[in-house]
Formats: sequence, structure tokens, C-alpha cells
Amino acid sequence: MVNRITELFKIKYPIIQAGMIWNSGWRLASAVSNEGGLGLLGAGSMYPEVLREHILKCQKATDKPFGVNVPMLYPDIDKIIDIIIEEGVKIVFTSAGNPKTYTSKLKENGITVVHVVSSVKFALKAQEAGVDAVVAEGFEAGGHNGREETTTFTLIPMVKEHLEIPLIAAGGIATGRGMLAAMVLGADGVQVGSRFVASDESSAHRAFKEEVVAAKEGDTHLTLKELAPVRMLKNKFFHSVVELYTTNPTKEDLINHLGRARAKKGMFEGDLEEGELEIGQIAGLIHDIKPAAQILKDIVEEFEIAKQEVSRL
Repeated sequence: MVNRITELFKIKYPIIQAGMIWNSGWRLASAVSNEGGLGLLGAGSMYPEVLREHILKCQKATDKPFGVNVPMLYPDIDKIIDIIIEEGVKIVFTSAGNPKTYTSKLKENGITVVHVVSSVKFALKAQEAGVDAVVAEGFEAGGHNGREETTTFTLIPMVKEHLEIPLIAAGGIATGRGMLAAMVLGADGVQVGSRFVASDESSAHRAFKEEVVAAKEGDTHLTLKELAPVRMLKNKFFHSVVELYTTNPTKEDLINHLGRARAKKGMFEGDLEEGELEIGQIAGLIHDIKPAAQILKDIVEEFEIAKQEVSRL
């Protein structure tokens, strides 16, 4: 499978494992890369020196390309960028910020840069900033999301219409059929997050993984738009946020209610009641926890079967 994404990253399949906070450590990233996809470390939940440790372990665990996802709304970003450069990482995905901030510095150091966006407007801004590719992420995605509520299969053809650089689809993609559909609409590759949360190598707590597997249609919701919109499972904490909204809260009220380390409490420590359980709508299609390599194999196999089925239409 050769196209603009496989050539850009020097990988076998145009499948990227999303760099999700509290889920994407070196074990997951290296497992995906070893199987022919592109694994990403999630720097958003790592202190700078912790990220360095994960980079070094990932380099020992795979001789294939891997990258780091850097959400720019988190602290210590300058230190994180410096460590990425110092340790020779060759691929960086930036998100939640202005792509102009670090793209030039990264590219001057021989790093391929991809930026995550949720609209045509920001896709074009990323292209103008000089990134090598764009991830267009729809409203279905888990975790922090765009405010526009544009769904993936609406967003991809809209972005494709205006973009010249490679396009990666994200949000609601966990299967080979979803991958094929995204590529038919114009994507050169896909980024998969939620499906890899429910993998053996994900650094998420086992209780959270099991909650993802148990999720059904309608069990997630996007909220806290006044802060940073986030899609999460409907648990006790989520319902407390819903109740707070009935009081017409200020932004400060929401910040105080959210508190600190809420995502860590839920996804990493396994507090299913008071934690923030970030996951995408596609959780309703995730029915088991299995090795990351098998997940990637399943996606590729289903993609090829679906492609043959479509060719007979």
C-alpha cells in the first residue's frame, strides 16, 4: 500500500495511532510502528524528562519510524520541543495551538511536521505555516475536539477541496471499512485513536479499557466547550457537569469544577466515577481488548476485503 502518507513517513500502511494522553506510551507506539503503521507518543500527559524516557525506550523497541504528538495547550512545550530535537525524533504531530509557533524550528532540524485541525480554515492556516501534512479531525473523535461540530465525513471532502498537502482523516475511524470510506472521500491516510485505547499495550488503566469495551451508541458526549471541548463517557463526573450547566455557570465555575488531573484520574488511575473518561463515539464498535499489532492487522485485512466488495458494485 503505497501513497503520499506511506512515502512521507516511510511506513507500510497509511495508519497512524493517535498520540492520546494517558494512553500512548512507548509500548503502544512501538507495537504499532513494528506492525507497519506509525506509532505516536502522547506528550500531553508527560513531563519533559518522562517524554525523554519514553522516546529512548521506543527507540530501543523499534527500528521503524515513530513520532510524538505535542498538544500545545500544555505547559513546558519549549522543553518538550527541545527534547524531541535532542533525541532525534523525526516526526511530530502538533495540535491545540498555532502551527506557526514551532513548525519552522522543527523543520530546520529535519523533522516532518503534521498539524491536527477541525476545520477548513485551520487546515489552510496549517498549510500556510509549512506543515508537511494535516490531520482533519471530526466531531466524533474522543478527547479534546473542535467547537465546530463538523463530522469527519463532512470535514474530509471539504478540506480535500482546498488542500494541496497530504490529508489524514481522524474521528470515528476504528475499522478497515471506516478507513476505506475516509480514503474514498479524499484522505490519504487515517489516524486511529479510540480503537488503540482498548489494546494490551495502551497505558490506560484496565478498568477504563473495559469501560470503553462496554460502551454503546450514545454513551459519549462533547462538553465543556467554554474551556477546551472534550468528548467523554457519561459517568458520575459527566452528569455533575450537566447539572452544573443548569445553574448558568461562569467559566471560572467550570474550571473550579473540573479541578486538576481529572483525565489522569479517570484514564490512567481508573476512577470510573470521578475521572474524565475521554473516548470517541466509535467506542460503540469496540468489543474487545487485544494486542495493538492484531488491531492493525484487523484494520488492514478488513480494508482489503471492503475494497474488493466495493469494486464489485
